[in-house]
Amino acid sequence: MPAPSLDSADYDPVDHLNALFTHPSTLQSVRHTSSTLRAYQDDLDEDIAAFVACQTTSDADSVQRIQDAKAELADLFKKIESVRERAMQTEQTITEMTADIKRLDNTKRNLTLSMTALKRLQMLTTAYEQLRSLSKSRQYRECAGLLLAVLQLVAHFKSYRSIDQIATLSRNVADLQRELLEQVCEDFEVVFAKGEVGTRRGTLTEACLVIDALGEHARTRLINWYCNTQLREYRQVFRGNDEAGSLDNISRRYSWFNRMMKTYDVEHAAIFPSYWKVNEMLANSFCEGTRDDFKAILQRSMRRGDGQTLDVDLLLSCLQETLNFEHNLEQRFSTESRSSMDTMASKDDKAHGFSQTISEAFEPYMRLWVESQDKQLATLIPKYRQQPLRNDEEEFSAQAVIPSSTELFHFYRITLAQCAKLSKESSLLELSTTFAKYLDQYSQQVLYYFLSEKYGAQGPSVEDAVLILNTADYCYATCNQLEEKIKSRIDEDLREKVDLQNQADAFMGIASATVRVLVRKVELACEPSWREMRNTPWSKLESVGDQSTYVAELLRHVKEKSSETLKCLHKQQYARAFCDGLVDQMATTYIGNIVQSKPISEVGAEQMLLDSYVLKKAFTEIPVVNEEPGTAPPATFVKRAQLTMSKIDPLLKTLQVRPHPPEALVQAYLIHIADKSDTNFRKILDLKGVRRADQSILMDLFNAHKSSSSHENLPANSTLLTPLQIGSGGHGAGIGSLGNAGGVMTPNLGGGRFDPAGLGNAMLGAVREGVDRFGSPAPGQEGSGVGEKEGQTKLNENLKNIGKFFRRDVGGFRGFGRSEEGR
Repeated sequence: MPAPSLDSADYDPVDHLNALFTHPSTLQSVRHTSSTLRAYQDDLDEDIAAFVACQTTSDADSVQRIQDAKAELADLFKKIESVRERAMQTEQTITEMTADIKRLDNTKRNLTLSMTALKRLQMLTTAYEQLRSLSKSRQYRECAGLLLAVLQLVAHFKSYRSIDQIATLSRNVADLQRELLEQVCEDFEVVFAKGEVGTRRGTLTEACLVIDALGEHARTRLINWYCNTQLREYRQVFRGNDEAGSLDNISRRYSWFNRMMKTYDVEHAAIFPSYWKVNEMLANSFCEGTRDDFKAILQRSMRRGDGQTLDVDLLLSCLQETLNFEHNLEQRFSTESRSSMDTMASKDDKAHGFSQTISEAFEPYMRLWVESQDKQLATLIPKYRQQPLRNDEEEFSAQAVIPSSTELFHFYRITLAQCAKLSKESSLLELSTTFAKYLDQYSQQVLYYFLSEKYGAQGPSVEDAVLILNTADYCYATCNQLEEKIKSRIDEDLREKVDLQNQADAFMGIASATVRVLVRKVELACEPSWREMRNTPWSKLESVGDQSTYVAELLRHVKEKSSETLKCLHKQQYARAFCDGLVDQMATTYIGNIVQSKPISEVGAEQMLLDSYVLKKAFTEIPVVNEEPGTAPPATFVKRAQLTMSKIDPLLKTLQVRPHPPEALVQAYLIHIADKSDTNFRKILDLKGVRRADQSILMDLFNAHKSSSSHENLPANSTLLTPLQIGSGGHGAGIGSLGNAGGVMTPNLGGGRFDPAGLGNAMLGAVREGVDRFGSPAPGQEGSGVGEKEGQTKLNENLKNIGKFFRRDVGGFRGFGRSEEGR
């Protein structure tokens, strides 16, 4: 064990002694150990004494150094104070020495200013006298240069006007300025009145230099006088004469202006400095006067005949000619700067040069042109309604559209281009409203008519239905393009008011309804197979065999009709929508026929379940029915089809359980159907054919079990059974409606049987009433005798709502059509 250190803070002498003397034999070294410790103690005492002495000496030295530093600081402060006092004395001495020099400098500066002022005053007096003399002799070139000098000298003496002589001289100069301005203006008036421009052009050119020297107000006065003089004859001819000033003679106005501008270029352009832009000022004055004339003429026409005296063709002709004239002015002056040249309007009003300076007078009356386009469109819709979808000799194309749709949008494009040239304001917005109106009519009165009414009970053929589908898709895409085109041409503050999305949604609703028609055609072909299913005695089957006899025939019809339809659908999104809709419809129809096949025994339910598995597997092959054998269908469709058909399983699995013992049936219902509805449980009992007398025991047992804690979280109603309406009759009893069972599409079975005779309107019954998975009928609308106009409005709203739903719900093809180019 090592000996503890004497330097340790927790040193224990007992432990140390025990460590040193661990055995009696070690006691012999006690004396030696004691002397060693005493010697070590003496050494420590000496070290401590040395440290204390050293520290005492060091403290005394520090105190002495501090006292020496304080004494040195005191001496330094005294020296600084002495330097500051000497500096102040030096500054005072220098100031006294330079005072006389400063006074001499101020005297010299004042003397220089006085001499300069006297010299400038002499120059101003002399220049004034010379300027007065030159003005009398009309030596304008010399006057211009001298006038600038006089004005600069007068500006120098502006602060001396309290001196009478200088104030008098300033007034004389101002009077001379006014005299010069009047003199120059008088010379211009005399020369132009006498027609001596050619001989005195040099004098007038020099006079313009004087006007420039006089300032902006003088230049504005002369230019305004010149514009009024040149336009005096124009105003007399075209304002004082109703015949000459009418819209019929608009070309004469512009011809007169062109002659006037030619005269300016040949005779007057050399008179005025180019930077005055007199030609632009003249053109602007002409445009403003002409615009006011047109406003007055159009207002008088409206007051006289309530707008009937205005010929729309004449109005458009005049507007087009005006736009051409404005365009020519823009081209003529486009290379020159266009600071405000307007003599009557503000600078902001001229932000666009000559654009719409005259044509804005026609803007309030463009509605007449829009009304004329409305009338033309009104004649097209009935014509399109009477035209066949395609010529009989024309071969069907899967990408073709109805010719009337391309004709309608071609008319729209031409009209839009014309209106965009004529106006970018409210008229273009009114035109977009007119476009929307007839797009609605085309979707309702043409496409919907061909889809649901034109061909009566049999409905359109597959090829015709596909033609309608392609047209609806084309109109949807072109609606969006048309909206963007109008927005790009209309004024920015009106852009948000342009909206054709409701019309686009209506066309998408037509596309959705057409897909539904194609699905119903397959359903119609399958009706004999469904009839065979309903006629099968499901309550009397004794054993489960292979698939039922109706299944093979049903799948043959589905395959043949699907193949025929898919060959005609060139767009994948619509082919997928057809396949999705068909599987939905088949699943819903299967449920409807199960209801109509009651009573169903346990063996019958097991056979139906087997049949549903066969149908489920076959339905997943629908998208590849026209492909090479072995082609795998899309995985997303397979998953969706299996999910849709699997919604039938809970119903059939529940029907497979015997009612005795009753405990088993109740437990099966709570597991498969999984709701707490007494009504739905009674529907299961009715489907199984349980007698009313025996149902009470089962109902009591069901109520007892559903209230237990293990089933307290079950929903109140099942989405599968709740929509079912089961009649009270025997085998083959019908159902009133089947709702949206399990999220699949609703069949329109009427009284339990598919009615092929009523196919025409039945195909689009969902659209008319707002039913199907796209909506529900409005309360109180069934059989309410709504008027035709109100019915059309309701139909259009249903189409729009269906279109919005179909766009976002078409089997993973959200937003399709937007990226498609118009045909």
